[in-house]
Amino acid sequence: MKMDVQDEDLISRLIDLNPELRDLVASHRDYERQLDEMNRRPHLSAEEDFERKRLQKAKLAGKDRIERILAQHRG
Repeated sequence: MKMDVQDEDLISRLIDLNPELRDLVASHRDYERQLDEMNRRPHLSAEEDFERKRLQKAKLAGKDRIERILAQHRG
């Protein structure tokens, strides 16, 4: 996940205390991995392209939620 150092530190402090954050971070990393695999392929079928777009939207929604959680804990 591409976040600044302060956010990474905050995540590492909160991840064991917040199950939602833990699940969101795990999902975000999984989406990133899947998208990286898809982006390495020279061609995608229509179904694969649809799945890639779905993953991108899910990844963005998760990142937005992570940002909202972190905003509640920033000092």
